[in-house]
Formats: sequence, C-alpha cells, structure tokens
Amino acid sequence: MGTLFTASYLSSRNLQVNKIQAKGLLPGKFTERLGFRGNGADGENTAGSAGRRTAMVSGLCFVSGMIMGFAGDGLAVKQGILAGRIPGLSEPDEKGWRTYRRPDDKSGGHGVGWSPIIPYLFKVPEGWEEVPVSIADLGGTEIDLRFANSQEGRLFVIVAPVLRFTDLGGDATIEKIGSPEKVISAFGPEVIGENIEGKVLKTKVEEYSGRTYYQFELEPPHAIVTATAAGNRLYLFSIIASGLQWKRHYKNLKQIADSFRIV
Repeated sequence: MGTLFTASYLSSRNLQVNKIQAKGLLPGKFTERLGFRGNGADGENTAGSAGRRTAMVSGLCFVSGMIMGFAGDGLAVKQGILAGRIPGLSEPDEKGWRTYRRPDDKSGGHGVGWSPIIPYLFKVPEGWEEVPVSIADLGGTEIDLRFANSQEGRLFVIVAPVLRFTDLGGDATIEKIGSPEKVISAFGPEVIGENIEGKVLKTKVEEYSGRTYYQFELEPPHAIVTATAAGNRLYLFSIIASGLQWKRHYKNLKQIADSFRIV
C-alpha cells in the first residue's frame, strides 16, 4: 500500500509541476534539480522515473515523527510530525526585535524531509511576520520558511539536501560545497530569478562557532544572501527589497541578515 501511495503521489506532483512550469512560475532547470522533470520533448510523462524511486522512499511514508540520529554537530535531532507554519517567534527584546527559531516539532516538509533539519534562527524587528510558503515561489519545494514586512521587504529560507548537487556524505560544510563565487553563481539565479552576472556588489566570509557563512549583497534587484551548510543540508537565507525599501531600511535588512545562525 505504501508503494502504491508513493507512486501515485509522485505522479500527481509531476502533473502539478507541469502545470506550474507551463505558466512560467518555475524554471525548468530548477524543477529538474528537484527531481520532477515534467513532460519530455517526446510528450511522454516521466512519472516512470518517480516510480523507480518508489522502492527507496515508500517506507518513509510511515515513519514521520521518528527520532533519528544525526551526525551533524554531534547532536540528535528530532524530526517533527507537524507540517506547515508553527509559531517560532519570541517576545520582543528591549529594542523591539524578536528571535525566530525553527521549531523542533516542524516537519521537514515541502518534499525535502528525508532527514531531520538542524534548526536555525534569526532576528527581525517588529512588523515582520511569517507568511505561507507556495510551490510557485522561487525555490519551490525547498523553501522552508517565508517572512515579510510590507514596508521593509521579504525574506525566505531555502534548505536543500547537498546530495542534490554534490557528492558529499556526512557533515557537509559550505567550503566543501564550493567557493563563494561557485555558490552564488549556482544559486543566485534561484534567489533573484535572473542571471547574477555583474550584480554581486559585496562578498563576505565569516566564521561563527566553528561554522563558515558566505554572505553576498546583490543589486538590482536588491538582495542579501547568506549561505552555509550543516549536516547534509545547504541553507540559503535570502532577503529581497525594492529600491525604496533598500534605501530606507538597509540598516535593518543588514542586521536581519547578519543574525542568521545554525543552532
């Protein structure tokens, strides 16, 4: 039964991606990286390839919520069973800033969850709130979280298995994935929706608690992208703003970006 359910689900997801891709909402290259290739040039649907994955993933349909050991950071991470939005914001501090920490009970979700996600945190000023994630967003099923403030900008977190794009096992690091130039060239277009050539204004490499973070400032469009890795995941923390938002609220946007940490 688990096998039939999984094959049916993946086939249905292929059809959904075909419809979205036809509307121009998801780039074809990105859907291929997600493992959903849609219709080939010969018109045949590639749900068969999903079927070949069935033997590997069917058992996972029944083990959500199990406690799984995780090599990253030497910690055991509990995979939650609750999908969707779960409140993770703290009360405001004395400056009015709140800390978001990814809840331990939040599931892997969005088609990614074949392993637990090591939590992350960041800080936002008053007025920033979590908003729903859509498969039509840039980043698609690998977007774990979105926040927005109508006056200041928006942010989203992509959490992607490193095995989707490099052959690394165990505890990956951002340095093993690639240089800052390689990382932003590979993933920048998925963040801003266009080629990044000539748009990277600043690049910064910093280390906190033994973990390296790459940070990039791009324009136009105005964006701050922070990249790191933990366990077997790549994390992209991206802030996007209009020209006016960038001009008026750059200090806050940069402070939000600098607060992102894996915990």
